[in-house]
Amino acid sequence: MTATDPADLGAIEARRLIARRALSPVELADACIARVETLDHAVNAMPARDFGRLRDGAKAAEAAVAAGGPLGALHGLPLAVKDMEDMAGLPTTFGSTAYRGNVPKKDGAPVAELAAAGALPMGKTNVPEWSAGANSRNLVYGATGNPHDVTKTCAGSSGGSAVALACGYAPLATGSDMGGSLRNPAAHCGVVGFRPSPGVVPGEARATAWMPLSTSGPMARSVADAGLMLSVMSRPGADDPYAIEVGGRTAWDPAGFAALPKVDLGSLKIAATEDFGFAPTESTVRDQFRKAVAQIAPFCGALDEAAPDCRAADRIFGVLRGISFLGVHAELLDRAPEHVGPNVRDNVLEGRSYSGEDVARALISQGEYHRRWQAFFGDWDVLISPAITVSPRPWRELYPEQIDGVPTKTYYHWLALAYATTVAGLPSISIPCGMDANGMPFGLQVVGRRHADRQLLAVAAEIEAVIAGLPDLATPGPDLAGLRAAPPIAAAEAFLSFD
Repeated sequence: MTATDPADLGAIEARRLIARRALSPVELADACIARVETLDHAVNAMPARDFGRLRDGAKAAEAAVAAGGPLGALHGLPLAVKDMEDMAGLPTTFGSTAYRGNVPKKDGAPVAELAAAGALPMGKTNVPEWSAGANSRNLVYGATGNPHDVTKTCAGSSGGSAVALACGYAPLATGSDMGGSLRNPAAHCGVVGFRPSPGVVPGEARATAWMPLSTSGPMARSVADAGLMLSVMSRPGADDPYAIEVGGRTAWDPAGFAALPKVDLGSLKIAATEDFGFAPTESTVRDQFRKAVAQIAPFCGALDEAAPDCRAADRIFGVLRGISFLGVHAELLDRAPEHVGPNVRDNVLEGRSYSGEDVARALISQGEYHRRWQAFFGDWDVLISPAITVSPRPWRELYPEQIDGVPTKTYYHWLALAYATTVAGLPSISIPCGMDANGMPFGLQVVGRRHADRQLLAVAAEIEAVIAGLPDLATPGPDLAGLRAAPPIAAAEAFLSFD
């Protein structure tokens, strides 16, 4: 037995203890199951579960340890799976009522690769409908609450995954990101979410293969744990044109993500921005960011305010996101509008409003935008910003219609701090960085050069270590006793509606 509840162990530590036979995979699985069974009524993070598969996998993992053979990188580690990815035997609903009965017979490629490395899939985590809107509510499973205040949103779209990590359901969780869907919920829940450069994690199922706004990535409780998971997720993927591959090998060394180099923050030039010059960032977020910058700055070689010109990001992201939704969801909206919620409907209609000229201009503007970022990183090593524009708000608010009294332009405008880097194709990570004035977790976004993913993770790990030594920037976990005693979130008004 370990002194700590096994459910609270990070992935690397749990894997180390399992290999030393100091922790049984069965013990770990039972601890994670107990967390789900005692807490999920309060947050609704994992509405579909296969604990039979988890227990069977844990027993097999224990037998493998006893046999003394080689163990996979993720051997015996429970895994939470976002409900946008297939896990055999459980529904993949995408948060859409049209797909309630969609039960795949086999794991999708990302889940299969993680399982082949020893991870133990245990259940599906909740999402917004079709991952649209960054508030994890849908008409299939209802709303997911923030574990630090169950009346508030956990963001999204990988919201259920972030909550599962924060609550100790699993040490690792899958996620994906277009406008911050890995980073936003990580920030709101006090965990880590990493959006890699396009192609680092193959997206074989991405409908718009040549327009990689969306990518899968790891979620964990620490940067090093996210790196361990990425070392498995990063692999050759011939069906993804951005997964650079020569002779069956990737252009990057996947194993390197699990062994991050030491970085001297004192030798780095770090740029800082509250809003990239255009994002509608609320005062509470700005205040916490300034507090964080002031305390981190002494550990850095240089930390000054700077950012490239990002004002075109709204238009670029709006057009490209709109035509992506138009291509994927228009048929369902036309055929069965009763199965399409307001965010997806609005994006399809927005997509229909754009002309071919609008699309051409957005693509040209995106190229210019990317080149501005490339020039920027000729002078700076990394950039830091808040991860999300607002402190967590009530989940009943489908999206923030105003920020500090100023109306938002669209239902996704509040995600601008995240899509500022999406549009440029840059690796970006959110790490916990204290609690804001509302007593809710704050996420620090760290952005690096395209394809410098390992270096970015290494820098983020060093900043994470600095933060750990600063009491004012501590990010406590959720009140587990309070969650156990909380009433079911399903009893809350509007739990299963968009009203």
